[in-house]
Amino acid sequence: MSKQKLELTWIGKDKRPKLEPRILLEDPSKSYHAGHRVTDNDQFDNHLIFGDNLLALKALEQEFTGKVKCVFIDPPYNTGSAFTHYDDGLEHSIWLGLMRDRLEVIRHLLSEEGSLWITIDDNEAHYLKVMCDEIFGRNNFVSSIAWEKDQARHNDAVISGAHDHILLYVKNFDIWRKKRNLLPREEANNDRYKNNDDDPRGPWLQGACSTAKSGSEKNRFPVLLPSGRWTTPPPGNYWRFSESTLKQAQAEGRVYYGKDGDRLPIIKSYLSEVQSGFVPKTWWPASEVGSNQSAKRDHLRKLLLGIEPFSTPKPEELVHRVFTISTNPGDLVLDSFGGSGTTGAVAHKMGRRWIMVELGEHCHTHIIPRLKKVIDGEDSGGITKTVNWKGGGGFRYYSLAPSLLEKDRWGNWIINREYNAAQLAEALCKLEGFTYAPSETLWWQHGHSSERDFICVTTQNLSAERLQGLADEVGGERSLLVCCAAFHGIGSEQAAERWPNLTLKKIPKMVLARCEWSHDDYSLNVAALPMFDKPTAESAPQPQAVDRKKKAQVAPGQGGLFAEDEV
Repeated sequence: MSKQKLELTWIGKDKRPKLEPRILLEDPSKSYHAGHRVTDNDQFDNHLIFGDNLLALKALEQEFTGKVKCVFIDPPYNTGSAFTHYDDGLEHSIWLGLMRDRLEVIRHLLSEEGSLWITIDDNEAHYLKVMCDEIFGRNNFVSSIAWEKDQARHNDAVISGAHDHILLYVKNFDIWRKKRNLLPREEANNDRYKNNDDDPRGPWLQGACSTAKSGSEKNRFPVLLPSGRWTTPPPGNYWRFSESTLKQAQAEGRVYYGKDGDRLPIIKSYLSEVQSGFVPKTWWPASEVGSNQSAKRDHLRKLLLGIEPFSTPKPEELVHRVFTISTNPGDLVLDSFGGSGTTGAVAHKMGRRWIMVELGEHCHTHIIPRLKKVIDGEDSGGITKTVNWKGGGGFRYYSLAPSLLEKDRWGNWIINREYNAAQLAEALCKLEGFTYAPSETLWWQHGHSSERDFICVTTQNLSAERLQGLADEVGGERSLLVCCAAFHGIGSEQAAERWPNLTLKKIPKMVLARCEWSHDDYSLNVAALPMFDKPTAESAPQPQAVDRKKKAQVAPGQGGLFAEDEV
Protein backbone atom coordinates (compact mmCIF):
# COMPACT_ATOMS: atom_id res chain seq x y z
CA MET A 1 0.00 0.00 0.00
CA SER A 2 1.44 3.39 -1.01
CA LYS A 3 2.07 5.94 1.72
CA GLN A 4 -0.56 8.66 1.82
CA LYS A 5 -0.32 12.19 3.18
CA LEU A 6 -2.89 14.57 4.60
CA GLU A 7 -3.52 17.31 2.07
CA LEU A 8 -6.13 19.62 0.59
CA THR A 9 -7.08 18.80 -2.99
CA TRP A 10 -8.94 20.86 -5.56
CA ILE A 11 -9.71 20.91 -9.26
CA GLY A 12 -6.56 21.70 -11.21
CA LYS A 13 -4.17 21.42 -8.25
CA ASP A 14 -1.64 19.49 -10.34
CA LYS A 15 -1.48 22.25 -12.96
CA ARG A 16 1.36 24.68 -12.30
CA PRO A 17 2.24 27.55 -14.64
CA LYS A 18 5.68 27.56 -16.29
CA LEU A 19 6.51 31.11 -15.31
CA GLU A 20 8.86 33.27 -17.32
CA PRO A 21 11.34 35.12 -15.08
CA ARG A 22 10.91 38.60 -16.58
CA ILE A 23 13.36 41.45 -16.14
CA LEU A 24 12.23 44.71 -14.55
CA LEU A 25 12.35 48.00 -16.43
CA GLU A 26 12.62 51.22 -14.43
CA ASP A 27 10.63 54.28 -15.47
CA PRO A 28 12.54 57.21 -13.93
CA SER A 29 9.63 59.56 -14.66
CA LYS A 30 7.51 57.68 -12.10
CA SER A 31 10.29 56.98 -9.58
CA TYR A 32 10.40 59.51 -6.74
CA HIS A 33 13.00 60.57 -4.19
CA ALA A 34 13.33 63.25 -1.54
CA GLY A 35 15.50 66.20 -2.48
CA HIS A 36 17.79 65.61 0.47
CA ARG A 37 18.54 63.07 3.18
CA VAL A 38 16.41 63.71 6.29
CA THR A 39 18.07 61.11 8.53
CA ASP A 40 21.07 58.80 8.21
CA ASN A 41 18.66 55.85 7.91
CA ASP A 42 16.63 57.07 4.92
CA GLN A 43 15.67 54.28 2.52
CA PHE A 44 15.90 55.29 -1.15
CA ASP A 45 16.18 52.09 -3.17
CA ASN A 46 12.69 50.70 -2.60
CA HIS A 47 10.76 48.93 -5.39
CA LEU A 48 7.27 49.73 -6.63
CA ILE A 49 6.45 47.25 -9.40
CA PHE A 50 3.49 47.68 -11.74
CA GLY A 51 2.41 44.39 -13.26
CA ASP A 52 0.99 40.93 -12.69
CA ASN A 53 1.99 39.94 -9.18
CA LEU A 54 2.81 36.30 -9.96
CA LEU A 55 5.17 37.30 -12.78
CA ALA A 56 6.61 40.02 -10.55
CA LEU A 57 7.31 37.54 -7.76
CA LYS A 58 9.06 35.31 -10.28
CA ALA A 59 11.05 38.31 -11.52
CA LEU A 60 12.25 38.95 -7.96
CA GLU A 61 13.22 35.35 -7.28
CA GLN A 62 16.79 35.39 -8.59
CA GLU A 63 17.93 38.52 -6.74
CA PHE A 64 15.88 38.29 -3.56
CA THR A 65 15.57 34.58 -2.74
CA GLY A 66 16.25 34.16 0.97
CA LYS A 67 16.46 37.92 1.60
CA VAL A 68 12.92 39.00 2.52
CA LYS A 69 12.39 39.31 6.28
CA CYS A 70 8.62 39.78 6.28
CA VAL A 71 5.79 39.39 3.78
CA PHE A 72 2.44 41.02 4.57
CA ILE A 73 -0.33 40.36 2.06
CA ASP A 74 -4.01 41.19 1.94
CA PRO A 75 -5.27 39.04 -0.95
CA PRO A 76 -8.81 39.11 -2.35
CA TYR A 77 -11.06 37.37 0.13
CA ASN A 78 -13.05 35.40 -2.48
CA THR A 79 -16.41 36.57 -1.21
CA GLY A 80 -18.13 34.82 -4.10
CA SER A 81 -19.87 37.92 -5.44
CA ALA A 82 -18.11 37.51 -8.79
CA PHE A 83 -18.56 33.73 -8.89
CA THR A 84 -22.33 33.59 -9.28
CA HIS A 85 -22.11 31.48 -12.44
CA TYR A 86 -19.95 28.76 -10.89
CA ASP A 87 -20.42 26.26 -8.13
CA ASP A 88 -18.55 26.44 -4.84
CA GLY A 89 -16.07 23.71 -5.75
CA LEU A 90 -14.86 25.55 -8.81
CA GLU A 91 -14.83 28.87 -7.00
CA HIS A 92 -12.57 27.51 -4.27
CA SER A 93 -10.39 25.70 -6.81
CA ILE A 94 -9.68 28.83 -8.82
CA TRP A 95 -8.87 30.87 -5.74
CA LEU A 96 -6.72 28.20 -4.12
CA GLY A 97 -4.75 27.59 -7.31
CA LEU A 98 -3.99 31.28 -7.65
CA MET A 99 -2.91 31.57 -4.02
CA ARG A 100 -0.82 28.38 -4.09
CA ASP A 101 1.23 29.58 -7.06
CA ARG A 102 2.05 32.85 -5.32
CA LEU A 103 2.75 31.42 -1.88
CA GLU A 104 5.25 28.92 -3.27
CA VAL A 105 7.34 31.74 -4.72
CA ILE A 106 6.94 33.80 -1.55
CA ARG A 107 8.36 30.95 0.50
CA HIS A 108 11.49 30.97 -1.68
CA LEU A 109 11.89 34.70 -1.13
CA LEU A 110 11.69 34.50 2.67
CA SER A 111 14.88 34.43 4.71
CA GLU A 112 15.37 31.74 7.36
CA GLU A 113 14.20 34.33 9.92
CA GLY A 114 11.33 35.37 7.67
CA SER A 115 7.60 35.40 8.35
CA LEU A 116 4.41 35.57 6.26
CA TRP A 117 1.29 37.38 7.51
CA ILE A 118 -1.95 36.91 5.52
CA THR A 119 -5.19 38.75 6.29
CA ILE A 120 -8.26 36.71 5.36
CA ASP A 121 -11.88 36.24 6.38
CA ASP A 122 -14.00 33.16 7.03
CA ASN A 123 -14.76 32.48 3.35
CA GLU A 124 -11.34 30.93 2.69
CA ALA A 125 -9.39 31.13 5.97
CA HIS A 126 -9.63 27.46 6.83
CA TYR A 127 -8.91 26.21 3.32
CA LEU A 128 -5.96 28.60 3.20
CA LYS A 129 -4.69 27.33 6.55
CA VAL A 130 -4.56 23.73 5.33
CA MET A 131 -2.91 24.74 2.06
CA CYS A 132 -0.27 26.81 3.91
CA ASP A 133 0.42 23.83 6.18
CA GLU A 134 1.35 21.90 3.05
CA ILE A 135 3.54 24.67 1.59
CA PHE A 136 5.31 25.87 4.74
CA GLY A 137 4.98 22.80 6.96
CA ARG A 138 2.52 22.55 9.80
CA ASN A 139 5.35 22.97 12.29
CA ASN A 140 5.97 26.46 10.85
CA PHE A 141 2.46 27.69 11.61
CA VAL A 142 2.65 30.17 14.49
CA SER A 143 -0.84 31.52 15.09
CA SER A 144 -4.15 32.74 13.75
CA ILE A 145 -4.61 36.27 15.04
CA ALA A 146 -8.06 37.84 15.34
CA TRP A 147 -8.06 41.48 14.27
CA GLU A 148 -11.13 43.58 15.12
CA LYS A 149 -11.73 45.16 11.72
CA ASP A 150 -15.18 46.56 12.51
CA GLN A 151 -16.42 47.91 15.84
CA ALA A 152 -19.99 48.46 14.61
CA ARG A 153 -22.87 46.01 15.03
CA HIS A 154 -24.67 45.25 11.74
CA ASN A 155 -28.24 44.27 12.58
CA ASP A 156 -29.01 43.19 9.02
CA ALA A 157 -26.56 40.26 9.36
CA VAL A 158 -27.29 36.84 10.81
CA ILE A 159 -24.17 37.31 12.95
CA SER A 160 -22.42 40.65 12.67
CA GLY A 161 -18.84 40.08 11.49
CA ALA A 162 -16.33 41.95 13.59
CA HIS A 163 -12.95 40.41 12.87
CA ASP A 164 -10.63 39.08 10.20
CA HIS A 165 -7.99 36.39 10.62
CA ILE A 166 -4.27 37.02 10.22
CA LEU A 167 -2.52 33.73 9.49
CA LEU A 168 1.12 33.76 10.59
CA TYR A 169 3.60 31.33 9.05
CA VAL A 170 7.38 31.38 9.25
CA LYS A 171 10.19 29.90 7.18
CA ASN A 172 11.83 28.24 10.19
CA PHE A 173 9.96 28.23 13.49
CA ASP A 174 12.97 27.41 15.68
CA ILE A 175 14.90 30.36 14.28
CA TRP A 176 11.99 32.81 14.18
CA ARG A 177 10.87 32.24 17.77
CA LYS A 178 14.31 33.34 18.97
CA LYS A 179 14.39 36.39 16.68
CA ARG A 180 10.88 37.78 16.95
CA ASN A 181 10.48 41.03 18.83
CA LEU A 182 8.29 41.77 21.82
CA LEU A 183 5.72 44.54 21.76
CA PRO A 184 6.97 47.60 23.65
CA ARG A 185 5.80 48.09 27.20
CA GLU A 186 3.44 50.97 27.78
CA GLU A 187 3.83 53.37 30.69
CA ALA A 188 0.41 52.38 32.02
CA ASN A 189 1.69 48.83 32.57
CA ASN A 190 4.65 50.13 34.58
CA ASP A 191 2.35 52.13 36.89
CA ARG A 192 1.35 48.88 38.61
CA TYR A 193 4.85 48.61 40.05
CA LYS A 194 5.17 50.39 43.42
CA ASN A 195 7.82 50.74 46.09
CA ASN A 196 5.88 50.81 49.35
CA ASP A 197 8.87 49.87 51.51
CA ASP A 198 11.60 51.99 49.86
CA ASP A 199 13.32 48.91 48.50
CA PRO A 200 16.68 50.03 47.01
CA ARG A 201 16.07 47.70 44.04
CA GLY A 202 13.23 49.94 42.93
CA PRO A 203 9.51 49.49 42.14
CA TRP A 204 8.10 46.00 42.47
CA LEU A 205 4.91 44.05 41.79
CA GLN A 206 3.58 41.26 43.92
CA GLY A 207 4.65 37.98 42.37
CA ALA A 208 3.82 34.58 43.83
CA CYS A 209 1.66 35.94 46.63
CA SER A 210 -0.46 34.53 49.42
CA THR A 211 -2.78 31.61 48.83
CA ALA A 212 -4.74 29.71 46.19
CA LYS A 213 -7.67 27.32 46.40
CA SER A 214 -5.84 24.58 44.58
CA GLY A 215 -2.53 22.90 45.30
CA SER A 216 -0.96 20.00 47.19
CA GLU A 217 -0.41 19.36 50.90
CA LYS A 218 3.29 20.13 50.58
CA ASN A 219 2.22 23.73 49.97
CA ARG A 220 0.52 23.93 53.37
CA PHE A 221 3.62 24.53 55.47
CA PRO A 222 3.75 27.05 58.38
CA VAL A 223 5.48 30.42 57.86
CA LEU A 224 7.01 32.54 60.62
CA LEU A 225 6.17 36.22 60.10
CA PRO A 226 8.52 39.06 61.21
CA SER A 227 5.96 39.90 63.90
CA GLY A 228 6.72 36.55 65.53
CA ARG A 229 3.42 34.99 64.55
CA TRP A 230 3.22 31.66 62.73
CA THR A 231 0.65 31.35 59.97
CA THR A 232 -0.63 28.55 57.76
CA PRO A 233 -3.17 28.74 54.88
CA PRO A 234 -6.73 28.11 56.07
CA PRO A 235 -8.35 24.74 55.28
CA GLY A 236 -8.83 24.21 51.55
CA ASN A 237 -6.15 26.81 50.67
CA TYR A 238 -2.46 26.47 49.78
CA TRP A 239 0.53 28.74 49.39
CA ARG A 240 1.12 29.82 45.77
CA PHE A 241 4.82 29.07 46.20
CA SER A 242 6.86 26.15 47.39
CA GLU A 243 8.80 26.20 50.66
CA SER A 244 12.12 26.25 48.80
CA THR A 245 11.00 29.20 46.65
CA LEU A 246 9.99 31.16 49.75
CA LYS A 247 13.29 30.41 51.52
CA GLN A 248 15.28 31.59 48.49
CA ALA A 249 13.19 34.78 48.27
CA GLN A 250 13.72 35.40 52.00
CA ALA A 251 17.46 34.98 51.59
CA GLU A 252 17.40 37.54 48.78
CA GLY A 253 15.34 39.98 50.84
CA ARG A 254 12.48 40.09 48.36
CA VAL A 255 9.53 39.05 50.59
CA TYR A 256 7.06 41.69 51.80
CA TYR A 257 4.95 41.06 54.93
CA GLY A 258 3.04 44.34 55.06
CA LYS A 259 4.02 47.54 56.91
CA ASP A 260 3.57 45.89 60.32
CA GLY A 261 5.32 42.65 59.35
CA ASP A 262 2.22 40.65 60.17
CA ARG A 263 0.63 40.12 56.73
CA LEU A 264 0.73 37.12 54.43
CA PRO A 265 4.03 36.97 52.52
CA ILE A 266 4.35 38.50 49.04
CA ILE A 267 7.30 37.60 46.83
CA LYS A 268 8.39 40.71 44.92
CA SER A 269 8.83 40.93 41.15
CA TYR A 270 10.97 43.98 40.32
CA LEU A 271 10.32 46.27 37.37
CA SER A 272 14.05 46.26 36.61
CA GLU A 273 13.94 42.48 36.12
CA VAL A 274 10.93 42.14 33.83
CA GLN A 275 11.46 41.68 30.10
CA SER A 276 11.56 44.82 28.01
CA GLY A 277 8.26 44.15 26.26
CA PHE A 278 5.15 42.03 26.03
CA VAL A 279 4.60 38.74 24.20
CA PRO A 280 2.03 39.43 21.44
CA LYS A 281 -1.47 38.08 21.99
CA THR A 282 -3.83 36.62 19.40
CA TRP A 283 -6.50 39.30 19.96
CA TRP A 284 -5.78 42.65 18.30
CA PRO A 285 -8.61 45.07 19.10
CA ALA A 286 -9.34 48.12 16.96
CA SER A 287 -8.59 50.33 19.96
CA GLU A 288 -4.95 49.24 19.65
CA VAL A 289 -4.37 48.73 15.90
CA GLY A 290 -7.22 50.56 14.19
CA SER A 291 -10.08 49.35 11.99
CA ASN A 292 -11.15 49.57 8.36
CA GLN A 293 -13.30 52.55 9.23
CA SER A 294 -10.59 54.43 11.11
CA ALA A 295 -8.13 53.90 8.24
CA LYS A 296 -10.60 55.29 5.72
CA ARG A 297 -12.22 58.05 7.79
CA ASP A 298 -9.34 59.32 9.89
CA HIS A 299 -6.44 58.90 7.49
CA LEU A 300 -6.84 58.17 3.78
CA ARG A 301 -9.72 60.56 3.02
CA LYS A 302 -7.74 63.38 4.62
CA LEU A 303 -4.46 62.36 2.99
CA LEU A 304 -5.70 61.82 -0.59
CA LEU A 305 -8.27 64.55 -1.10
CA GLY A 306 -10.73 63.81 -3.88
CA ILE A 307 -9.55 60.17 -4.20
CA GLU A 308 -12.03 57.68 -2.79
CA PRO A 309 -10.19 55.04 -0.72
CA PHE A 310 -11.03 51.36 -0.84
CA SER A 311 -14.01 50.26 1.23
CA THR A 312 -11.91 48.21 3.64
CA PRO A 313 -8.36 49.60 3.80
CA LYS A 314 -5.98 48.23 6.40
CA PRO A 315 -4.94 50.75 9.06
CA GLU A 316 -1.28 51.69 9.34
CA GLU A 317 -1.33 50.76 13.02
CA LEU A 318 -2.11 47.15 12.11
CA VAL A 319 0.84 46.82 9.73
CA HIS A 320 3.04 48.71 12.22
CA ARG A 321 2.40 46.01 14.80
CA VAL A 322 3.24 43.27 12.30
CA PHE A 323 6.56 44.91 11.41
CA THR A 324 7.35 45.68 15.06
CA ILE A 325 7.10 41.97 15.88
CA SER A 326 8.78 40.59 12.78
CA THR A 327 11.40 43.11 11.57
CA ASN A 328 14.09 45.58 12.53
CA PRO A 329 15.21 48.80 10.81
CA GLY A 330 16.84 48.09 7.46
CA ASP A 331 15.08 44.74 6.96
CA LEU A 332 13.35 44.03 3.64
CA VAL A 333 9.55 43.62 3.56
CA LEU A 334 7.32 42.61 0.65
CA ASP A 335 3.68 43.06 -0.28
CA SER A 336 2.64 41.51 -3.60
CA PHE A 337 -0.94 42.82 -3.31
CA GLY A 338 -0.08 46.51 -2.98
CA GLY A 339 -3.63 47.90 -3.01
CA SER A 340 -3.52 51.50 -1.80
CA GLY A 341 0.06 51.24 -0.52
CA THR A 342 -0.34 50.83 3.24
CA THR A 343 2.50 48.32 3.52
CA GLY A 344 4.98 50.53 1.69
CA ALA A 345 3.93 53.63 3.62
CA VAL A 346 4.35 51.92 6.99
CA ALA A 347 7.63 50.25 6.05
CA HIS A 348 8.97 53.58 4.80
CA LYS A 349 8.07 55.41 8.01
CA MET A 350 9.62 52.60 10.08
CA GLY A 351 12.93 52.60 8.20
CA ARG A 352 12.41 49.24 6.52
CA ARG A 353 13.28 48.56 2.89
CA TRP A 354 10.24 47.55 0.89
CA ILE A 355 8.96 46.00 -2.33
CA MET A 356 5.34 46.40 -3.44
CA VAL A 357 3.61 44.92 -6.48
CA GLU A 358 0.31 46.15 -7.91
CA LEU A 359 -1.40 45.51 -11.24
CA GLY A 360 -4.46 47.74 -10.84
CA GLU A 361 -4.53 51.33 -12.03
CA HIS A 362 -4.71 52.42 -8.39
CA CYS A 363 -0.94 51.86 -8.43
CA HIS A 364 -0.93 55.28 -10.09
CA THR A 365 -4.08 56.83 -8.59
CA HIS A 366 -3.53 55.78 -4.96
CA ILE A 367 -0.08 54.34 -4.24
CA ILE A 368 2.19 56.86 -5.96
CA PRO A 369 0.38 59.99 -4.67
CA ARG A 370 0.35 58.49 -1.16
CA LEU A 371 4.03 57.59 -1.16
CA LYS A 372 4.99 61.00 -2.49
CA LYS A 373 3.26 62.61 0.49
CA VAL A 374 5.04 60.20 2.84
CA ILE A 375 8.41 61.03 1.27
CA ASP A 376 7.70 64.77 1.32
CA GLY A 377 6.70 64.62 5.00
CA GLU A 378 3.12 65.68 4.18
CA ASP A 379 1.39 62.66 5.74
CA SER A 380 0.42 63.53 9.30
CA GLY A 381 -1.87 60.52 9.82
CA GLY A 382 -1.44 56.81 10.48
CA ILE A 383 1.70 56.03 12.49
CA THR A 384 3.48 59.31 11.65
CA LYS A 385 3.44 60.66 15.21
CA THR A 386 4.14 57.25 16.75
CA VAL A 387 7.43 56.88 14.86
CA ASN A 388 8.16 60.64 14.62
CA TRP A 389 8.23 60.53 10.83
CA LYS A 390 9.61 63.66 9.13
CA GLY A 391 9.86 62.52 5.51
CA GLY A 392 12.74 61.42 3.28
CA GLY A 393 13.84 58.44 1.21
CA GLY A 394 12.35 57.36 -2.08
CA PHE A 395 11.42 54.52 -4.43
CA ARG A 396 12.06 53.27 -7.94
CA TYR A 397 9.12 52.51 -10.19
CA TYR A 398 9.40 49.39 -12.33
CA SER A 399 7.24 47.61 -14.87
CA LEU A 400 7.63 44.07 -16.13
CA ALA A 401 9.41 43.72 -19.45
CA PRO A 402 7.33 42.13 -22.22
CA SER A 403 7.79 38.44 -22.85
CA LEU A 404 11.22 37.60 -24.24
CA LEU A 405 9.74 35.60 -27.13
CA GLU A 406 6.92 36.38 -29.52
CA LYS A 407 5.62 34.76 -32.68
CA ASP A 408 6.22 36.24 -36.08
CA ARG A 409 3.49 36.34 -38.71
CA TRP A 410 4.29 32.76 -39.74
CA GLY A 411 3.93 31.43 -36.19
CA ASN A 412 7.64 31.04 -35.48
CA TRP A 413 9.06 32.00 -32.08
CA ILE A 414 11.50 34.89 -32.31
CA ILE A 415 13.16 37.31 -29.91
CA ASN A 416 10.70 40.06 -29.01
CA ARG A 417 11.41 43.06 -31.23
CA GLU A 418 10.97 45.41 -28.25
CA TYR A 419 14.15 44.04 -26.67
CA ASN A 420 17.42 45.87 -27.19
CA ALA A 421 20.81 44.18 -26.82
CA ALA A 422 21.20 45.01 -23.13
CA GLN A 423 17.71 43.79 -22.25
CA LEU A 424 18.26 40.56 -24.17
CA ALA A 425 21.52 39.93 -22.31
CA GLU A 426 19.87 40.63 -18.95
CA ALA A 427 16.92 38.37 -19.75
CA LEU A 428 19.11 35.43 -20.77
CA CYS A 429 21.30 35.94 -17.70
CA LYS A 430 18.19 35.56 -15.56
CA LEU A 431 16.97 32.50 -17.48
CA GLU A 432 20.37 30.79 -17.23
CA GLY A 433 20.97 31.67 -13.57
CA PHE A 434 23.71 34.27 -14.13
CA THR A 435 24.06 37.65 -12.48
CA TYR A 436 23.77 40.37 -15.10
CA ALA A 437 26.93 42.48 -14.80
CA PRO A 438 28.28 43.64 -18.19
CA SER A 439 31.97 44.37 -18.21
CA GLU A 440 33.22 47.81 -19.26
CA THR A 441 36.33 46.34 -20.84
CA LEU A 442 35.46 42.85 -22.13
CA TRP A 443 32.78 42.86 -24.84
CA TRP A 444 31.94 39.19 -24.31
CA GLN A 445 31.41 39.36 -20.56
CA HIS A 446 27.73 40.13 -19.87
CA GLY A 447 27.29 38.31 -16.58
CA HIS A 448 28.75 35.75 -14.20
CA SER A 449 27.71 32.83 -12.04
CA SER A 450 31.07 32.58 -10.26
CA GLU A 451 34.46 34.24 -10.38
CA ARG A 452 35.45 32.14 -13.40
CA ASP A 453 32.16 31.32 -15.13
CA PHE A 454 30.72 33.94 -17.51
CA ILE A 455 28.01 34.41 -20.13
CA CYS A 456 28.02 36.14 -23.52
CA VAL A 457 24.83 37.02 -25.40
CA THR A 458 24.79 38.03 -29.06
CA THR A 459 22.33 37.86 -31.95
CA GLN A 460 25.18 37.35 -34.42
CA ASN A 461 25.99 34.20 -36.38
CA LEU A 462 29.40 33.13 -35.11
CA SER A 463 31.94 31.53 -37.41
CA ALA A 464 34.58 29.03 -36.36
CA GLU A 465 37.22 31.74 -36.67
CA ARG A 466 35.22 34.06 -34.41
CA LEU A 467 34.71 31.30 -31.86
CA GLN A 468 38.41 30.49 -31.90
CA GLY A 469 39.25 34.12 -31.16
CA LEU A 470 36.68 34.15 -28.35
CA ALA A 471 38.09 30.94 -26.83
CA ASP A 472 41.56 32.43 -26.90
CA GLU A 473 40.38 35.57 -25.06
CA VAL A 474 38.54 33.57 -22.41
CA GLY A 475 41.60 31.39 -21.74
CA GLY A 476 41.92 28.07 -20.02
CA GLU A 477 41.17 29.33 -16.49
CA ARG A 478 37.70 30.60 -17.31
CA SER A 479 34.53 29.23 -18.90
CA LEU A 480 32.00 31.02 -21.08
CA LEU A 481 28.41 30.23 -22.04
CA VAL A 482 27.86 31.68 -25.53
CA CYS A 483 24.23 32.39 -26.45
CA CYS A 484 24.03 33.28 -30.14
CA ALA A 485 21.62 33.19 -33.05
CA ALA A 486 23.68 30.54 -34.81
CA PHE A 487 27.20 29.17 -35.27
CA HIS A 488 28.39 27.67 -38.53
CA GLY A 489 31.34 25.78 -39.88
CA ILE A 490 31.39 23.31 -36.99
CA GLY A 491 28.98 21.00 -35.12
CA SER A 492 28.11 21.12 -31.44
CA GLU A 493 30.14 18.00 -30.53
CA GLN A 494 33.13 19.22 -32.49
CA ALA A 495 32.85 22.63 -30.84
CA ALA A 496 32.89 21.07 -27.35
CA GLU A 497 36.06 19.13 -28.22
CA ARG A 498 37.78 22.03 -29.92
CA TRP A 499 36.89 24.74 -27.36
CA PRO A 500 36.35 23.10 -23.97
CA ASN A 501 36.14 26.50 -22.28
CA LEU A 502 33.08 27.45 -24.40
CA THR A 503 29.50 26.16 -24.20
CA LEU A 504 27.43 27.08 -27.26
CA LYS A 505 23.64 27.53 -27.24
CA LYS A 506 21.34 28.87 -29.92
CA ILE A 507 18.65 31.44 -29.17
CA PRO A 508 15.71 31.23 -29.02
CA LYS A 509 15.86 27.43 -29.30
CA MET A 510 17.77 27.14 -25.99
CA VAL A 511 14.82 28.48 -23.98
CA LEU A 512 11.75 27.49 -26.00
CA ALA A 513 10.63 24.71 -23.67
CA ARG A 514 11.36 26.62 -20.45
CA CYS A 515 8.35 28.89 -20.02
CA GLU A 516 4.89 29.93 -21.12
CA TRP A 517 5.95 32.69 -23.52
CA SER A 518 3.82 35.76 -24.27
CA HIS A 519 1.71 34.97 -21.21
CA ASP A 520 1.30 38.37 -19.57
CA ASP A 521 -1.51 37.96 -17.07
CA TYR A 522 -1.90 35.33 -14.34
CA SER A 523 -4.59 37.26 -12.54
CA LEU A 524 -8.21 36.27 -12.85
CA ASN A 525 -11.25 38.30 -13.72
CA VAL A 526 -14.21 35.99 -13.38
CA ALA A 527 -16.48 38.35 -15.29
CA ALA A 528 -14.50 37.51 -18.41
CA LEU A 529 -14.95 33.75 -18.13
CA PRO A 530 -17.45 31.94 -20.35
CA MET A 531 -20.71 31.27 -18.57
CA PHE A 532 -21.73 27.71 -17.80
CA ASP A 533 -24.79 26.62 -15.88
CA LYS A 534 -23.04 23.65 -14.29
CA PRO A 535 -19.44 23.20 -15.37
CA THR A 536 -17.92 19.75 -15.22
CA ALA A 537 -14.40 19.00 -13.99
CA GLU A 538 -13.31 18.48 -17.61
CA SER A 539 -14.89 21.66 -18.98
CA ALA A 540 -14.22 23.93 -16.02
CA PRO A 541 -11.71 26.73 -16.57
CA GLN A 542 -8.51 26.15 -14.67
CA PRO A 543 -6.30 28.70 -12.90
CA GLN A 544 -4.72 30.28 -15.96
CA ALA A 545 -4.47 33.57 -17.76
CA VAL A 546 -7.38 35.53 -19.14
CA ASP A 547 -6.86 37.48 -22.36
CA ARG A 548 -6.21 41.11 -21.38
CA LYS A 549 -8.27 42.35 -24.33
CA LYS A 550 -11.33 40.48 -23.05
CA LYS A 551 -11.02 41.50 -19.42
CA ALA A 552 -13.86 43.44 -17.88
CA GLN A 553 -13.43 45.70 -14.87
CA VAL A 554 -14.60 44.65 -11.43
CA ALA A 555 -14.58 47.03 -8.50
CA PRO A 556 -11.87 46.48 -5.85
CA GLY A 557 -12.93 44.02 -3.18
CA GLN A 558 -15.49 42.27 -5.39
CA GLY A 559 -13.43 39.14 -6.02
CA GLY A 560 -12.57 40.05 -9.59
CA LEU A 561 -9.09 41.01 -10.70
CA PHE A 562 -6.86 38.83 -8.56
CA ALA A 563 -4.14 41.44 -8.22
CA GLU A 564 -6.59 43.77 -6.43
CA ASP A 565 -6.68 44.00 -2.65
CA GLU A 566 -7.63 46.45 0.03
CA VAL A 567 -4.42 47.19 1.91
